[in-house]
Amino acid sequence: MANSQRLRRVADQIQKELSGLLRTELKDPRVGMITLTGVEVSPDLAHAKVFFTTLGDPEARARTEAGLKRAAGFLRAELSHRLKLRVTPEVRFVHDASVERGARLSKLIDDAVAGRKDD
Repeated sequence: MANSQRLRRVADQIQKELSGLLRTELKDPRVGMITLTGVEVSPDLAHAKVFFTTLGDPEARARTEAGLKRAAGFLRAELSHRLKLRVTPEVRFVHDASVERGARLSKLIDDAVAGRKDD
């Protein structure tokens, strides 16, 4: 069983390596500009849930998700070369809606404050 500090370090290293791989190695046109916002690693290091955000409409997000799902095996193989782990985690990509939710809440707050100033 891995301790929480080691899990955090492994998650940070996976995020760093995947960011580089997505930027330089992945040639799938469906995967454009994305930002990796976090990685959660299971205690046995067998699975890694990678959170990402992307700009665009829901169709573009769906295309990006499909491209990432298709590339997960390639990315895992490349991670196995770069990480010094006995078992390379299975990578699963999940869209992180927190950025969009935060922007929407910020706009609502700005609109509410602007409405008060007009009174």
